Amino acid sequence: MKFVTTPARSLIALGLGLATVGAMALPASADTLNLRLTAATRSATAPAQGAYWHTKMLRTATFPWQFGKGTNRYWLEQQRVIEMWTSPDGKVWMGQRNLGVHPKSAADEEAWRRDGSPATWKRAVNGSTVSLSSEPDKGGVFPVKAPATFSLAGQRLSYEQLQKLPADAAGLKTWLEKAARAAKVNADAVDGYVTQALTTLLRDLPAPKEVRASAYKALPTMPGVRSLGASKDSPGRTGEGLSVDHGRTRQKAGTIASTTELIVDTDAMLLLAESLTSTINGKPFLDKTWTETVLQVGWTDDKPSVPALQ
Repeated sequence: MKFVTTPARSLIALGLGLATVGAMALPASADTLNLRLTAATRSATAPAQGAYWHTKMLRTATFPWQFGKGTNRYWLEQQRVIEMWTSPDGKVWMGQRNLGVHPKSAADEEAWRRDGSPATWKRAVNGSTVSLSSEPDKGGVFPVKAPATFSLAGQRLSYEQLQKLPADAAGLKTWLEKAARAAKVNADAVDGYVTQALTTLLRDLPAPKEVRASAYKALPTMPGVRSLGASKDSPGRTGEGLSVDHGRTRQKAGTIASTTELIVDTDAMLLLAESLTSTINGKPFLDKTWTETVLQVGWTDDKPSVPALQ
């Protein structure tokens, strides 16, 4: 295929943070949600096996401020379900639902109980008031306003082009490097761009299993990526772990260092979990620290809908 040369923005994002904070849901965890991992195992030339490529993730993040009074100070954790539906013609729908603000640890829960076990919280942040609640929100689902194509390494591909990606690790890596350069990615950012694209192929795009396997094999060959061996996600599922060091960036607030850890189901060649850990000047940077547990991924005929509570 002919590569598009439109300048591309970096795909190495350090998380969505805790934006759009409103009423949150009842405490929930991955244990209470459907952890079915649907394996897409068709051949490279097979048609789609459903109306949508569907991903469902549970994102967990800790608010960057403590709550409570006096010695009864505690950290609160937010959970949110994020679902994506992509049709073979590239149209995308997104659903979100907040699933809980609750004390982060057993020690935090004890402090919360001493603080009177509040079900709502308010805090002034940057001139506005953040309101939190243990009650569920209604969630929502909406079409994503973007070109109806599959985005990978700065290129916009059709479903057919996605099926024809190189099914060997070296060939796929070379293709992604050429794609990133054609998209005018800065030379010093190409490796990071390719690493992110390889990760994307393990969850977000309906690529053939052979291509996903090649992406998994290519990842440890990228700078800053190392194998962690057998690893378990928060629900206890076992996969192969990978660590991705994003290096350090200097901002007005200080020096930020970030690392992503991936856990891959090497039978299905799909992500089980992804987590980002960041520090600022050597201290935890909770604004850019989160974990996503993959609850479902694969083909479905179910239409886009508001994420369920369980």
